[in-house]
Amino acid sequence: MIDRVKGTISGSFPKVVALSVALMAGAPYASAEDGLNLRVTAFKQAVAESISDDDGLAAFYRARDFQPIWTGATDADRDRRLALIEALEMAGDHALPAQRYNAQVLLQQMRAARTGAERGALEVALSQTFLRFAHDLQSGVLEPGTIIKGIKRELPRRPSDALLARLANEDPRAVMRDLAPKTPEYARLMRAKLMLEYRIAHGGWGLPVSAQKLEPGQSGPRVTALRDRLIAMGYLAPSLSATYDSAMEAAVMEFQINHGLEADGVAGPGTMREINTAPETRLKSIIVAMERERWLNLPEGKGKRHVNVNLTDFHATIIDDGKLTFSTRSVVGHQDRDRRTPEFSDVMTHMVINPSWYVPRSIIVNEYLPLLRSNPGAVRHLQIVDSRGRVVSRGNGFSQYSARSFPFNMRQPPGPRNALGSVKFMFPNKHNIYLHDTPSQHLFVREVRTFSHGCIRLDDPHDFAYTLLAVQEADPKGFFHRVLDTRAETKVDLVEPVPVHLIYRTAFTQAKGHVQYRRDVYGRDGILWQALANAGVALRRGDS
Repeated sequence: MIDRVKGTISGSFPKVVALSVALMAGAPYASAEDGLNLRVTAFKQAVAESISDDDGLAAFYRARDFQPIWTGATDADRDRRLALIEALEMAGDHALPAQRYNAQVLLQQMRAARTGAERGALEVALSQTFLRFAHDLQSGVLEPGTIIKGIKRELPRRPSDALLARLANEDPRAVMRDLAPKTPEYARLMRAKLMLEYRIAHGGWGLPVSAQKLEPGQSGPRVTALRDRLIAMGYLAPSLSATYDSAMEAAVMEFQINHGLEADGVAGPGTMREINTAPETRLKSIIVAMERERWLNLPEGKGKRHVNVNLTDFHATIIDDGKLTFSTRSVVGHQDRDRRTPEFSDVMTHMVINPSWYVPRSIIVNEYLPLLRSNPGAVRHLQIVDSRGRVVSRGNGFSQYSARSFPFNMRQPPGPRNALGSVKFMFPNKHNIYLHDTPSQHLFVREVRTFSHGCIRLDDPHDFAYTLLAVQEADPKGFFHRVLDTRAETKVDLVEPVPVHLIYRTAFTQAKGHVQYRRDVYGRDGILWQALANAGVALRRGDS
């Protein structure tokens, strides 16, 4: 792969080197002091006029009295130009919109720049291109919240003047290398992208399998087609067997695990639909996942210890020092547009053992108030309380209230039937989302677990709590149950708050093995792919 990448850019190097030298040659006033001053003045004026709309860019050049970092005659300036062109040639490998940076236009400007004004315009063009590329690679091409309202992320943009200052003071190639996320996930996604591009260029995974269902013991041409497809995907060693044997059954089970399906070894309709998914579709998922990973390229990192909830995978995990410490199944928001769980990051500060459930206003007015209007005794398991928390009598009825005028709240006290179960985990946020226990345990056996109003239900909340408490309690399990047995609502602070990341990945990796793929349950990745394509990101075919 490295050789291929080097090959794609090596042809540009002689031209770039020549241009870098030519840029400093042939200056019309090189030997005349007054001409040189005029040229410097024209350069500074051109820079000043071109950066007036960019505060970061303006601050950087003002601080250095408009001295160049790209178009000067020094070796350092030349090295920056070379490093930028090299980096731009790699944009496609990172699934960035290469045309957005247009190295060829920059090369043409380098050829043409002779006067002070032209060099000033080139100086700014190089800085603007670098910043555009740096921001895209470092923290994402898209502004996701403007595309999908359920994505509540502020991109971790680094200040423009700080990026340029690094470039001016450090090895430019090291700065370029440092832009992309340093996470193992990003590196593995990029590798998977390049490998899948190569596979697509060399025939993909072959023809789809024309069968609704195949199972162990069967044989014939459709089983052969399934065999060939699994071999091309890397799930089955090359074989001439035309029988759905134990090796194929094991391959199907591994495929099912890697696609979030029930691992029964039978290629039923759901499994067959995933097997027949085109590699180009999977490539889109990987590209979107790379973009999403850039959104989480935080200066402080994701956290030495952090919680991940992948909404498409229906699992919540605790990660310590980059390693999986704990994992449990989860239930997330329903696919109805107003119940989908949003994507955002925040910090878990405490848990509440024996929690009360304070019913969200939307559920009160949309679900419970219509029942109360016709029957004041409805939903008896909930208390109706006023603004001071006092229980309101149901005797006068509620028929006089509308959704807008209903003045009360509703609360379910702690207990075995409480909607939040025995514990909730709080990372206070304006979206009113948290993790919690649930009495509805039967939902965790489903493949697709989109049943909540937006909060995240955990299958093993007690073990989740023990893991969180282990860093601050000698006997986390004993401590938890002593509090639980009091049946009193109790807040337990986390001595070390834990970052929580609610993410949405239809493609993600593991340290070893195949890329994992999941269904786009909210349709978000399809929308994001289209936005990336509109921005200029293209599906490439590996060429070697």
